[in-house]
Amino acid sequence: MSRGEREATELCPECKDPAQRAAATRGAAAPAAGAARRRPRSAAPRGAGLGLGVTVGCGEAGSRSRGNHGSQFPPIDAAARALVAYINGGAACAAPGRCACEAMAGLTGTRPAAPRRCGSAAAFLLLLFTVQAAQKADFSGDSTAATINHSLTLLQRLQELLQSGNGSDSVLRVRSAASDEPKVFHTHQLLLSLQSEVFESLLRNQSVVTLYEPPETAALFEKFIRYLYCGGVSILLHQAIPMHQLASKYRVWGLQRGVAEYMRTHLASESSQGHVVGWYHYAVRVGDAALQESCLQFLAWNLSAVLGSAEWGSVSVELLLLLLERSDLVLHSELELYTAVEGWLSRRQPEAPVAERVLRAIRYPMIAPSQLFRLQAQSAVLARHRAAVQDLLFQAFQFHAASPLHFAKYFDVNCSMFLPRNYLAPSWGSQWVITNPARDDRSTSFQTQLGPSSHDAGKRVTWNVLFSPRWLPVSLRPVYSDAVAGAIQPVRIEDGRPRLVITPAMSSPDFAGVSFQKTVLVGVRQQGRVLVKHAYSFHQSSDEAADFLAHADLQKRTSEYLIDNSLHLHIIIKPVYHSLIKVKK
Repeated sequence: MSRGEREATELCPECKDPAQRAAATRGAAAPAAGAARRRPRSAAPRGAGLGLGVTVGCGEAGSRSRGNHGSQFPPIDAAARALVAYINGGAACAAPGRCACEAMAGLTGTRPAAPRRCGSAAAFLLLLFTVQAAQKADFSGDSTAATINHSLTLLQRLQELLQSGNGSDSVLRVRSAASDEPKVFHTHQLLLSLQSEVFESLLRNQSVVTLYEPPETAALFEKFIRYLYCGGVSILLHQAIPMHQLASKYRVWGLQRGVAEYMRTHLASESSQGHVVGWYHYAVRVGDAALQESCLQFLAWNLSAVLGSAEWGSVSVELLLLLLERSDLVLHSELELYTAVEGWLSRRQPEAPVAERVLRAIRYPMIAPSQLFRLQAQSAVLARHRAAVQDLLFQAFQFHAASPLHFAKYFDVNCSMFLPRNYLAPSWGSQWVITNPARDDRSTSFQTQLGPSSHDAGKRVTWNVLFSPRWLPVSLRPVYSDAVAGAIQPVRIEDGRPRLVITPAMSSPDFAGVSFQKTVLVGVRQQGRVLVKHAYSFHQSSDEAADFLAHADLQKRTSEYLIDNSLHLHIIIKPVYHSLIKVKK
């Protein structure tokens, strides 16, 4: 064994026996070298901050095959064998040289671990740094150099260690209300303590621990323990919340972050009962603001799909009110939203103040007068709470009866009640599917209503739309070079970016008191469904969105923004009314 290997593995007497260090501190005579006792198994090393790499996951069922090595360990497995030997209660290594904790401190640039646990922590540090050294060594350009990496073999043996329970020094008994018999896991204190400070504390003075878990988390506890050994786990949609609960309860922060990221990236996945609403409510309970916002944005941009699903009935009052406050809801019409809210109120039967608050969040001026008359005559919910919304209904009829210019003289139209949402009905915009969008520039035109007021029902506005896949800003356009006459600077295709320009094809005095907000929805296919991925909004003062598809690579047929090599857009024109400026006489 080389000098470096001895320094990395040998333990000083104080590290081998914590009692000896304590005695030395009290001024007692130090025992003779080599008489140190082996540390009891119940004193597991902490090793805080270390963990098995989460980028490498173990399979659901581990293989017992040891490859082509037979009974011979590959060179890097000497460290793994040392770890396994320690877990199995291996022999002490008493030899002259520096203490392993000091050697590891010199290698990592950190202070030595606590004397009580430095020996085992050093053993595991040796394992990790041996793998890192094999992967990251700089060979200074030597063409004969090669990297020998057996990290997957190590992970396989750790999984086998969990399955067989060989050398186990701790037992976890997991009880659940769903079963009279506890689940028993023969584990290794070192590996659990390295991943979880909660397990480190639980196993500090005892080797058998009884844990009580709800049925949902108890069913996943085996997967959870496997992650602690192998650093990888596979989960399904319905397992995300209980796995996140386990990671949070036992403070396995890497797993907690991984599950939260899984939830944010699988909102579009299709499930029979729906999952986004449940994930939002869970994010509120645990205080995950990023997951809350992701769920809320997905629900807003794909509300029509949610309204017709089973999870609409599980929406809480708080979530419903948050959605009704938003102007970026994507749905067919305000009438569709009222119908869904009416069904929710009928099923949930909330108290009268809650029901009235929900009904007052509906934007009745966006519903045609004929439909409002029908609701007043046929809606049982509206009849029951008519007094709470009578003023809003009356104001909506006034809005439809007068010209917006005249209406704005007497009422404040700068409020959400008169601001349209993102309606998909043909009178509000048009869908545009651009086949092979990277090929060349395209243009189209369509018509929308001048405004939602019935007074303007017969008035239309024509819009021209230009799409360019490779528009170049002025700073990047070709210019003549001063060095060589007639030569131009080369321009790469990737220097351009997609551009969408929307302009009215006409001007009219009817535009007085109203401006137009343009919203462009970009649809993508996720998990077999076409959903809204982005929504770009810009006002009349600007004819285009500055960051439209700024990060989309439309040159690739495999781009996530393309569905069957086509770009799916839906353009919505939203009239926004303005109060007239009153001049003082």
